[in-house]
Amino acid sequence: MTQPVYVGLDMGASRTKVAVIDRHGALLGHAVKKSGIDFAATAALCLDASLEQAGAGRSDIVAAVATGYGRNNVAFVTSQSKTEIGCHAKGCHYLYAEAITIIDIGGQDNKIIKLDADGRRESFKMNRKCAAGTGAFLEEMSSRLDIPLEEMNSLARQATETIRLGSYCTVFSATEVLENIRHGKPVADIIKGIFYSMIKRVLEMDSITGKVVLSGGVVAHNPYLVEMTEELIGRPVLLPPFPQLTGAHGAALYALEATGGQGDGSGEE
Repeated sequence: MTQPVYVGLDMGASRTKVAVIDRHGALLGHAVKKSGIDFAATAALCLDASLEQAGAGRSDIVAAVATGYGRNNVAFVTSQSKTEIGCHAKGCHYLYAEAITIIDIGGQDNKIIKLDADGRRESFKMNRKCAAGTGAFLEEMSSRLDIPLEEMNSLARQATETIRLGSYCTVFSATEVLENIRHGKPVADIIKGIFYSMIKRVLEMDSITGKVVLSGGVVAHNPYLVEMTEELIGRPVLLPPFPQLTGAHGAALYALEATGGQGDGSGEE
């Protein structure tokens, strides 16, 4: 027998994420794909893959909520779309029901969201004006170094020192990287410097207080960034089981709430 399910979709400019949950908020199925140029088609593919994993069908969907860059391009949404800030807050607070500071490193932007113990949003900062510190920055550096993106994390771990990049601009940082290559600096040291630069820029967005939760696709695929963050702030950070899905999970929790389900009140709009 199937059960009622609730769907959340986080459609970013780079990746589309779908989460399927039960009436208690537990994650039953999920999928992540490149958003591409046909947002509606990608959303449908992610939905079907998530439902298959959950052992459910489209007829079992009670409600669906979307967030993110392409949230208005999704046909199966049943409830009003929600902001990325609200969905990331709700998804993280469901996992960590205490006062937290969320640092989300995405493909195109970064967010720092502060929640109180009840999940109410105290403040947030978002970087939209520059790609430095985002997944797009890492992709650009990968291209400049001619190193596959999936190899960057392991190479950064092999570094013996950190090559510091002084520029706050992706274009100028790329020039610095090329200069270091020309001077014979080890590639691993350069990549660690790129990672350091990313984290440094994010941490400079706001003060980092209380318990810290890291989320987003960038940290999901580059766990060394988590360790570097811990070193820079001087304390452990929390990493969700699926860091890339916190926004989609939060959207699904909003879908559950829209039908009278139990919500935790986090990430209020």
